[in-house]
Amino acid sequence: MHLIEVHARRGVRRLAAAAPAVVAVLGVALSAGSAPRPDLDRTAESVARATGGDLGPAGFERLTARLDPAQMAVAARFDPASPSAAALGLTPGWESLSLIGRPIEVRGAGLEARRRNAAVAPDTGALRAARPFAFTPRSAEDARRARRCLTQAIYYEAALESTEGQEAVAQVILNRVRDPNYPSSICGVVFQGAERTTGCQFSFTCDGSLAQGPVDWAWRRAAIVADRALAGKVATAVGTATHYHADYVDPWWRPTLSKLTQIGAHIFYRWKGWAGETAAFTQGYSGVEPVIDESRFARPRLTSPDAELQLAADEPAPVSPQPGLAGPLRTVEIDGQTRIVGVASLGGRRPPTADEIAAINARLATFETGASSPPPPPPPPGVTPLAVEEVGRPVAP
Repeated sequence: MHLIEVHARRGVRRLAAAAPAVVAVLGVALSAGSAPRPDLDRTAESVARATGGDLGPAGFERLTARLDPAQMAVAARFDPASPSAAALGLTPGWESLSLIGRPIEVRGAGLEARRRNAAVAPDTGALRAARPFAFTPRSAEDARRARRCLTQAIYYEAALESTEGQEAVAQVILNRVRDPNYPSSICGVVFQGAERTTGCQFSFTCDGSLAQGPVDWAWRRAAIVADRALAGKVATAVGTATHYHADYVDPWWRPTLSKLTQIGAHIFYRWKGWAGETAAFTQGYSGVEPVIDESRFARPRLTSPDAELQLAADEPAPVSPQPGLAGPLRTVEIDGQTRIVGVASLGGRRPPTADEIAAINARLATFETGASSPPPPPPPPGVTPLAVEEVGRPVAP
């Protein structure tokens, strides 16, 4: 009862207009069955009787007048506006917490995840049409930022996907802009949670992918998809989808959403119930895009307290000034893994250097001619070499 009172006080204006309907529904619910009435029904009936169906300020006063000081103290402890909530150690905003921003914890990966994902049939009745996006930036600079953020998301999330797959990723982002659960700008949606160690909504904003300059032809392809989406093109295959993930992972939130379809390596989902209906996307595009410090987000977010990132604190992360141009090379170490960042990449895939290509071609030529390969280096101490039977080696003429 106390929580009902708290929520009544927080939403008196919003609920006042609906109070008669609430009372009517309660009356029907209380008289429709012959089973023993649960305590919640009795509490709701008591509240309705005490307030006279008025959940506005007057009804709230009549309700609280029935409480003794001890009951009022308990109710105050759980009032989000009360200073005592902080004293109890409750998370700020606890009264309206949602799953948005929770780290993407996978329940499995690889082949097992693919099997589980494939076993879930798409909900063919859940697809809803999305409205064309109304792109109304406040200024030319806002338009440029929005286009860049959307292009980045398409490129780093789906550079090697089909055009349909890239359009679906763009649709998810624009759907989120219009979903009241998310920021009202394109860059705000794309970089949501990127400032935290966990919680980034799009992995490329947290894993250091921005340190790798894009490949020019793939960037231009992603930019074309972004431009079409901003001009109002709708990806009808995913409709009101607000989530997707790769088919080789099984995120914790998958069972909470309605599966729509799979395009390429990505599986797309919408909210269940009213939140996934077309009419639920009521948030207007703000037209104001935040300034994104890409050099900051080009550094990988650490995922464990023991991980050490060996980067000079005063040295900015390499970011290509133009698409297709690689930034300066840099070697970083993360969890004992050595990586080279700042090279042109297709969504994280580093192309080989000229020397590496020459070495690969030399080994292929040796293999194809049947010539004997140079002896391998001796194994490290404690390692037992095993004989390997080569299959498919062409016979020397």
